[in-house]
Amino acid sequence: CGAMAAQSPIMRAVKDHAARGGYVLGVCNGFQILTETGLLPGALLRNAGLRFLSMDTMLSVERNDTVFCSRYAKGEVFRAPMAHGDGNYTADAATLDRLEGENLVAFRYADENRNGSARSIAGIYSPNLRVLGLMPHPEDLVDPLMGGTDGKPLFDSLACA
Repeated sequence: CGAMAAQSPIMRAVKDHAARGGYVLGVCNGFQILTETGLLPGALLRNAGLRFLSMDTMLSVERNDTVFCSRYAKGEVFRAPMAHGDGNYTADAATLDRLEGENLVAFRYADENRNGSARSIAGIYSPNLRVLGLMPHPEDLVDPLMGGTDGKPLFDSLACA
């Protein structure tokens, strides 16, 4: 579905917005779309076990000096639900090395890397730090009535930008 959505007419406006320095957040299928359109490198493949995964996972914040993560502490570990069949982030070795070297990894799986993502990557930034893609769903944990607030700092960070 990411490949089809990447061809949608609205994506021209999203790409233009990103090119002007606008912020773009892609969660789950949104992350797939961002890779399919080339706004972020790599691809999302079938999970390593070839099964749909629906459970909570733990994420580690790799940096907190971005508009997306300023309300988290660097190294903070928080809970986020995941629900995907194609969450296995992959890229060639040079791209993975560049992401690491340029400090563009946003989140890593801090517990079991159930989907098999390269280097336990759960989310990445664009080089200008204005585009973020991640597989787990922080938006599902923003209110105590929803089971917790672990994802709220991401949206609080954006609201304060």
